[in-house]
Amino acid sequence: MSNLRRRWARRVFTLAILLGASSGPLAAQQAYCGDRASLLVTVLDESGSIVLPGATVVLRWTDAERMPVREATDADGRVRVCVPRDATQAVVWAEFGDHSSGQAAPEALASGEEREVRLRILSSVRSGRLIGRVVDRETGRPVATAAVSVLGRPTEAASDRQGLFRLTGVPVGQHELRVRRLGYAPLLHTVDVTTGHTTELEIGLVREPVELEPLVVSTTRSRRLEIKGFFERKHWGELLGLGTFYTVQDIERRRPLRISQMIEELPSIRMGLLNARSGCRLSVYLDNVSVGAKNIDKLVLPIEVAGVEVYRGAASLPAEFGGSDSRCGVAVVWTK
Repeated sequence: MSNLRRRWARRVFTLAILLGASSGPLAAQQAYCGDRASLLVTVLDESGSIVLPGATVVLRWTDAERMPVREATDADGRVRVCVPRDATQAVVWAEFGDHSSGQAAPEALASGEEREVRLRILSSVRSGRLIGRVVDRETGRPVATAAVSVLGRPTEAASDRQGLFRLTGVPVGQHELRVRRLGYAPLLHTVDVTTGHTTELEIGLVREPVELEPLVVSTTRSRRLEIKGFFERKHWGELLGLGTFYTVQDIERRRPLRISQMIEELPSIRMGLLNARSGCRLSVYLDNVSVGAKNIDKLVLPIEVAGVEVYRGAASLPAEFGGSDSRCGVAVVWTK
């Protein structure tokens, strides 16, 4: 057995032990989907012979405006996802450490149907991800069904109704990104892909024959925040009005003396992180550990912060931040 296979086997064995005590049969872990469709996703190593417990499965609905699903696989390397009644199409991929699988797009799902998807983590290929949004250069509106591909690679992604697309398992290095959409001038743009990281793109297409240059804005996401789901919560939270989000660029631009200052600038949030609507203080987490509103400025400086997310009421909270102590709202601070 090669050294790589031995490392994978040891890691999988350790994760299986950690998860085994709390993981029963898959049906007992996941809510029964009833008459709804479901996806049963299995994540394996590159050879397809070893299941990977603890891998993160990411599923994004392409025909419904819903928060993407991020679920960890159980001790059998599987996770079942119940399909919302207003969604029938999805794109799904898996991540394991700095490696990821290719993305799959299951065929349209019918009520009561279960579809199985098997994903292999590409561990021997140094790869990264491209994620972005395609918009009309003049109006700023999303452009749907734009074909996005990397020259020389077989995989092609189509932008959804919000203009969003994602390409996973892209080999590390410099590539030519091609974007095509009927009625718009085609775009070729050079992108750099980094091991284990996501390059985020904002692509502005121009209508033919308008004499404008296409526009591409490129940034590299924090891998730490991406694994924690910050960017997905930020996208959907801002789209649906569920929260307020600050990135490291926002913090550098405002230059607060204390990180609590940025949170206290929000409407209804008073000094001491008091929620004026409910009359009690926000619950505050530092890297997902509860620290209390009074301690956050003692534990972290603004220069050490990579991102902040603030939810001013229990109704807007993502499931991972819910609980009896979150009725006054929650502020989550992530370090670099």
